[in-house]
Amino acid sequence: MKRVLLFLATNLAVILVLSVVLNLVMAALGVQYYSIGGYLVIAVVFGFGGSFISLFMSKWIAKRSVGAYVIEQPRDQMEQWLVNTVARQAQAAGVKMPEVAIYDSPDMNAFATGPSKNNSLIAVSTGLLYKMDRDEVEAVLGHEMSHVANGDMVTMTLIQGVLNTFVIFLARVIAGVISNAMRGNDQQGQGLGGLAYFAVVMVLELVFGIVASVIVAWFSRQREYRADAGGAQLAGRQKMISALERLGRAHEEPHLEGQLAAFGIQGGKRTLGELLMSHPPIEKRIAALRGM
Repeated sequence: MKRVLLFLATNLAVILVLSVVLNLVMAALGVQYYSIGGYLVIAVVFGFGGSFISLFMSKWIAKRSVGAYVIEQPRDQMEQWLVNTVARQAQAAGVKMPEVAIYDSPDMNAFATGPSKNNSLIAVSTGLLYKMDRDEVEAVLGHEMSHVANGDMVTMTLIQGVLNTFVIFLARVIAGVISNAMRGNDQQGQGLGGLAYFAVVMVLELVFGIVASVIVAWFSRQREYRADAGGAQLAGRQKMISALERLGRAHEEPHLEGQLAAFGIQGGKRTLGELLMSHPPIEKRIAALRGM
């Protein structure tokens, strides 16, 4: 319930902020809503705006959505080892020290998030700490550190923003074309009414959104291969392979959702083959490492 309320409150706040920005931009540019220029402004504001607001709020949202405890002063040897390992890897990767956090979850998982490579968070689940040995945890931390060093959070935001913009823009342009075609040459003819127009827009956004999701998922899978390779460089190839093999034997489903799931070490079940998977199958990731 806490996650649902946080999700609803955050998205409502984002919509309100973007609505205000949209009205200000529309007024400043002097464009009409139902015009090509208006469609483009709406697409850019909501396509990029939502993605970048989510990026800038990513650490705050992540900490509260999973109830993460940020290690400011290590309380035991495990926390001290976690902080020291992340610090060593951050230095090797050439980035500033991320915040290190632990969250309570039975599944073996970890994720990285943050608005930039020098302002990031790496969090690990209690399940991962209890079920993996230190070599495997070190490899997982290296994987997440590679996401940070590669700037994957920003890159994914840009790709999502571009695709969102195209989805929103094309849906409205095509709905406008359909409305004009129904009206015909007779200026008295009826095009799509208000509700019908928005219904067509919603259907088109759904269709284009699925295509965009396939593209995002493909890029996400390539990003995971790169993070695995980075984890192998930071911690050792055999450690990274061992960590993935341990994940492959796990029976728990990942509990991370949304953007956090995309940046977790472990992906979800296969959907439509691999088309909508954010992570490649474990066996393919291991094979790629063995082929390095």
